[in-house]
Amino acid sequence: MNNAAPKRKLGQVLLDKGVITQDQLRIGLYELKTTNKPLGAVLIDLGFVTDSIVREALSENTGQRTVELAGAVLDAESIKIVPQDLARRFTVLPLSFDKTRRHLTLAMADTYNIVALDQIMAINGSDLSITPVLASESDIMRIIEQFYGFELSIDGILQEIETGELDIDSLQLSEDAYSHPMVRLINALLADAVQREASDIHFEPEEAFLRIRYRIDGVLRQVRSLHKSYWPAMAVRLKVISNMNIAESRAPQDGRISMSLVGRQIDFRSASQPTTWGENFVLRILDRKKGIVEMEKLGLSDDNLSLLRLMLARPEGIILVTGPTGSGKTTTLYSILNHINTEEVNIMTMEDPVEYPMAMIRQSSVNESVKMGFGEGIRSMMRQDPDVILVGEIRDHITAEMAFRAAMTGHQVFSTLHTNSAIGSIPRLLDIGILPDVIAGNLIGVVAQRLVRRLCPTCKEAYQPADLERQLLAIPADRPAPTIYRAKGCPSCEFQGYRGRTSVIEILKVSSDMDELIARRASMREMLNLAKSGGFRPIVEDGCRRVLDGTTSLEEISRVLDLTSRLGG
Repeated sequence: MNNAAPKRKLGQVLLDKGVITQDQLRIGLYELKTTNKPLGAVLIDLGFVTDSIVREALSENTGQRTVELAGAVLDAESIKIVPQDLARRFTVLPLSFDKTRRHLTLAMADTYNIVALDQIMAINGSDLSITPVLASESDIMRIIEQFYGFELSIDGILQEIETGELDIDSLQLSEDAYSHPMVRLINALLADAVQREASDIHFEPEEAFLRIRYRIDGVLRQVRSLHKSYWPAMAVRLKVISNMNIAESRAPQDGRISMSLVGRQIDFRSASQPTTWGENFVLRILDRKKGIVEMEKLGLSDDNLSLLRLMLARPEGIILVTGPTGSGKTTTLYSILNHINTEEVNIMTMEDPVEYPMAMIRQSSVNESVKMGFGEGIRSMMRQDPDVILVGEIRDHITAEMAFRAAMTGHQVFSTLHTNSAIGSIPRLLDIGILPDVIAGNLIGVVAQRLVRRLCPTCKEAYQPADLERQLLAIPADRPAPTIYRAKGCPSCEFQGYRGRTSVIEILKVSSDMDELIARRASMREMLNLAKSGGFRPIVEDGCRRVLDGTTSLEEISRVLDLTSRLGG
């Protein structure tokens, strides 16, 4: 916790920023004599400033993080940490609680209230660590009124629903209608999925029940089965918060949800699909905190990281990121954009849809209803004086042609392509209809990747590989057997043996010799042999590297990559 005193008085900070005048400050200080409120609250009451302005100024002055509580959703675990009477007395709000680390994120109107922090620690034990974040007093009190006194656990809400009657019509009325158990149930399920680090939530109606599954670390896992009678009301609520048409159940719909969960802003991309037993709902969780990572933390080897930086140094040309759906292509591209994002560079993107809003980057979504596809989008972006262009996906000839045209006219272009390998992207581009002469000279390089699950550090089990495993890892018979690890399972990883994911990557830098092979439509074998002679490391080798350094298991690598070529024959 950082409890250093503020550097300057709030009034002076607001004056320097030009938010208030000297006269307004004088009035505020005069009012301060007749009330025990802090100056910020007095200035808000007088109407001179808003909550957000005061919060921003305090944040800058103290160096502490500020949080916007509009649309915040609390979870049952956090509420237990801070009782209602204590939350009201000290104007504090528990935002999220990490049970493993015993760490509480606490919204406070006054982050220097040592008494409040001591009281919370006295109740929960001295091993509790607290990170205070700044929030507006009115927002904290509003959310205390909204959440405290209601059942917030999923099991408790389900029990409440079973003993009462559901009023589906009331679900459309107010966003703050927190007294309705179905509103709390949907919020609790969303918060639960985010806390368990799921990437997708599936609501799947069957004939007699509703199945709820989370995709965690790339694998679907069933978490709940509910009676089918719950689903109509749940579907209505999901449509309301996704801004979908609640009257339409025969056609697919897309929507978006934005809410504050576990102390941070989370976006959901929602999609409904009519099926035999009702509408199927899938929510893609877009967590900004996890979606944009530093390029150094992508899991690249030192050689591959240096190679990627070398490719990014070229001022014009196209870089492709390939891999199947859900292989982390978007995360890699956003990390690259974040790396090159400076005031000197104009970066523009055309996505379907925009997943993570980024500062200083002009992001646009594909909109087929107004005939704004990828091809048209690139054409219009070329008139916006861009330095860097990101195209969400190369799907057809028009998009590919426009992307290469942009690369040929002095722009750096990034895009994704669905192929199984880096070398495989070249015949794929030829198949789409791009001329080999155009590919040669304009294609800088290709990044091909997959995501593999990380072994749980708490329970991973060491062992010596058998002969077959040594062969798959390409370990010569005369070398001593290394120690590798396999999944076991413990409470920390929910008995899965894995926790989190990392990438395995191959990077193909297109050299002048490779350009010649592309121009004369050489075979993939010729291109692969040339790449290997230049130091190209296939993705399988990178996967084996991750097994040998203890990051993942051979079983997991075999699930994602084809290792059979290493068996010979």
